[in-house]
Amino acid sequence: MASLKQPPARDKVRSRKDGAAIPLDELDKRLLNLMQGRFPLEPRPYARVAELAETSEDDVMQRVQRLIDGRIIRQVTPIFDTRALGYSSMLVAAKVDADNPQRAAQVVNSHPGVSHNYLRNHDFNLWFTIATEPGSRLGLEGTLDLLAEEMGAESVRQLPTLKLFKIRMDLEMEGGTSALSKAGVAEPPRELDSIELTDLDYAVIKTLQGDMPVVRDPYAPAAEQLGIGVPALLEQLESMRERGALRRVAAILFHRRAGFSANGMGVWDVPADRIMEIGPQMASYRGISHCYQRPIYEDWPYSVFTMAHGRSKEECDEILETISRETGIEGRATLYSSTEYKKIRLLYFTDEHRRWEAEHS
Repeated sequence: MASLKQPPARDKVRSRKDGAAIPLDELDKRLLNLMQGRFPLEPRPYARVAELAETSEDDVMQRVQRLIDGRIIRQVTPIFDTRALGYSSMLVAAKVDADNPQRAAQVVNSHPGVSHNYLRNHDFNLWFTIATEPGSRLGLEGTLDLLAEEMGAESVRQLPTLKLFKIRMDLEMEGGTSALSKAGVAEPPRELDSIELTDLDYAVIKTLQGDMPVVRDPYAPAAEQLGIGVPALLEQLESMRERGALRRVAAILFHRRAGFSANGMGVWDVPADRIMEIGPQMASYRGISHCYQRPIYEDWPYSVFTMAHGRSKEECDEILETISRETGIEGRATLYSSTEYKKIRLLYFTDEHRRWEAEHS
């Protein structure tokens, strides 16, 4: 079993005890919940959000812009499915120099397919997610070999997704710890196969990815750039959603500034014959954003990974303790992030991957 080490004194799990970085009233919190859920695929989506929030379209737009300016909302954007688009991706744990992890982090961050990179309280201290695009010359394995060499990693553990039970970063802004610790309806695991993309799919992804404007008709600029009408764009987006290329359009938050200053990676020793039963159950909790089955190793018995988000370390602990009590799974370790080195949304089908490979290989 992998031994856990406490982080050095300088590495602390930060907590924003007073909540969000700017004052939020109850309507702000309700809007944040609604905007994270699914931004409507409609010509005037803010009008539909306003209807659900029982306020005016102008009020919603003004509040959303204020939350963007205040860096509570990172962006309103389409969220595409990396694997469905043909990208290869993986979670990676690396054992790097504990006295100077920043050097290794800089090497990892240079790759355009690295979306998240954290220092965590474990012997394997650098944890990152990486994706390589379709047609990559190096491929995922070759890229990891090169990165391991450049960052001087003592060891690298590959943790690909075997089963996906949940991937939905959706912070509960209205409820407290009890809401985060409450189980919902368990969903069946999702498939991870890539799909065939059309020329219009590629064009829509390249045009619409990134920040969407806070205007009454936020899909209109992309439709005009594509040379199609808004109804045609919305129909195409709905088709992409049905085929799995588009997960949803939603607001992405700055977690810490929104008050969620702690995240704990709960890893679980689930018996192999119970993974398909327990995985969906763990995924159903509101405070869990990601839940996967990953491979085990001789020194790593943890087959199910859950990412808990809370306003404090104690809140994350309560979420994971509740899951343990209600599932009966006691074998667990919790890895907390002490430093966030990188957190971005991937941009798909750009030239950045090819440039990186040309420079590094």
